[in-house]
Amino acid sequence: MLKNTLFAAAALFALAGSASAADLKEFRVGILGGENEADRLRNYACLADHLKQSFGFEKVSLFPAADYDGVIQGLLGGTLDFAELGASGYAATHIKDPKAVTPILTTEQKDGSTGYYSIGLALKSSGIKTIMDAKGKKLGYADPDSTSGYLVPLTQIPKTTNMPNDKFFASTQFNGGHENNLLAAYDGKVDVAVDDSSGIGNFKDGFTSGTFRKEVDKGAVDPNKLVEVWRSPLIPNGPLVVRTALGAEWQTKLADFFTKLPATDKKCFDAVEGGDFKGYVPVKPDFYNAIIDVRKHAIGG
Repeated sequence: MLKNTLFAAAALFALAGSASAADLKEFRVGILGGENEADRLRNYACLADHLKQSFGFEKVSLFPAADYDGVIQGLLGGTLDFAELGASGYAATHIKDPKAVTPILTTEQKDGSTGYYSIGLALKSSGIKTIMDAKGKKLGYADPDSTSGYLVPLTQIPKTTNMPNDKFFASTQFNGGHENNLLAAYDGKVDVAVDDSSGIGNFKDGFTSGTFRKEVDKGAVDPNKLVEVWRSPLIPNGPLVVRTALGAEWQTKLADFFTKLPATDKKCFDAVEGGDFKGYVPVKPDFYNAIIDVRKHAIGG
């Protein structure tokens, strides 16, 4: 009898949770730091409109966090329902609570790949042509929870230099996100900046996607004044994640919505993703196992 009662209670709670998710009035979207807040809100405004119209939400709230950790903590604390994370940010979330979020999709590049690169950029006038030329110089990182702007260069540059970064470079510093990091190199505040890039297409365009592309498109940097001095191995594209507590039905609905977005509103898709992507494809948690392992060993949660 007790066993039946417990099962009945569990079923009731499950139904209550499902009903709560089905009756979602407000949908809360986290936006990673790294680009100025006004640009992020402007780029996501169309997405908020589409979400509200498609699902009948009374309100779609956009939360542009000051840094990556702001979004991670929002997802862990249940104050955000959705975000697009980098691979390292997802790893940080997964390490702290494997059940907090569920990855549903990732971006697909124009060449069909689902990966991108960390690239090192320097001013052409600096004379730095390869990462080996940057010994004793200043290295700029983006954010402690960035994959391409910290985790990957932290662990992969030493495979070329045979020295830890804090020994090879005169100094390393965080510059408050990808945009600020690239601008720090462009303005001569650091000698090399590591940032995200598709690594495909033309350098003079800033490649097809990534921070370099965004800054070229905005006219903030002249690619003719920059040179690529280092490139990482291929990194898994970050996932679109949904708060797991919303349930499988919402995961399916949102996956369908975002998969159709490039056809529904290509301009909006391009604004949200910041580059020339093909679309979204399904992704499972195990796609990020290697990044989770690297993060655990290099910097922890």
